[in-house]
Amino acid sequence: MSDLKDILTNKIIDGLRISEEEALTLYSFEMSQLSTLATLRKKEASDLNVFYNKNLHIEPTNFCIYNCRFCSYRAKNNADGYVLTQNEIIEKISGFANKITEVHITGGVHPEWGINFFANLLQKIKQKFPQLHIKAFTATEIDHMCKIDNLSIKEGLKILKQSGLSSLPGGGAEIFDDEIREKISPEKPSAKTWLEIHRLAHLEGLQSNATMLFGHIENRLQRIKHMSLIRELQDETKGFNAFIPLKFRNKNNSMSNVKESSTIEDLKTFAIARIYLDNIPHIKTYWPAIGKNFAQISLLFGVDDLDGTINDSTTIYMRAGSAEIPSISVDELQNLILKSGFIPKERDSLYNPI
Repeated sequence: MSDLKDILTNKIIDGLRISEEEALTLYSFEMSQLSTLATLRKKEASDLNVFYNKNLHIEPTNFCIYNCRFCSYRAKNNADGYVLTQNEIIEKISGFANKITEVHITGGVHPEWGINFFANLLQKIKQKFPQLHIKAFTATEIDHMCKIDNLSIKEGLKILKQSGLSSLPGGGAEIFDDEIREKISPEKPSAKTWLEIHRLAHLEGLQSNATMLFGHIENRLQRIKHMSLIRELQDETKGFNAFIPLKFRNKNNSMSNVKESSTIEDLKTFAIARIYLDNIPHIKTYWPAIGKNFAQISLLFGVDDLDGTINDSTTIYMRAGSAEIPSISVDELQNLILKSGFIPKERDSLYNPI
């Protein structure tokens, strides 16, 4: 095994692509080795820079036609639910429009909202705030809204783009393994559908991110295979900007009996993602999910993006047990990065430095 580890280490140092089997082997490496190798790959991709942006999250509703077992956000009943009107959404953005460069819109999959509803919302946002990049909608949301208005995915994406959609956030991927999906989100569209929607978005000129929900009932090999499908699509389209490993949190959902993964397991997964996904420019940690301290440590395991200021505008992970208030100042973000030995770089939504 020692000889195999040496061969794999040299392969990574030489910048060569590694296989699924080799990626799985990396879980047996010492933490210091993984940190070193992931940091090497990170420097190849972004030097010593760590990126952040100024953004605001809008979650239009927590009513959802799907009942994912890991979700703590979905309304449990009418009393627990809410719906923001389009005017309320505009008002929320108005309070931050001069402080941000991006508005991020995702939420529950409302049973009645189709492409035309969201196209109208995008047009209103773009007319009032033309300077803002609109990153919006998971593949799951897009799939449903196209069905509501009897449109193909290609037609729906074209309408959304023409209405002001700038990119996709990449949520809703969960784990691509069919057996696991059947247990944690059986009603949701398939992995094949998620990948096809992102493929079509890239062909339409809409860049996106990709996510992976990990640390629940999946195993390490299933994580690697998930990343393989992302890497394969990226080889074809070059449309993914970042990969975001999302840690499962077990409070207030149907999977509360599932123990959360350890910090060591999480950091190994971040590092392996950076090493394995050699064609994706950035690895992002979503700090509201894991906390600011852990996010800072993750910078030593290949992460080069801390997301953004967020401005206390999301409740998804707070409902799932995160103790982190989802708001952070630019100064605090910069200090987290500097204290880890890296250079803070403000970016726009497509990773152009500001």
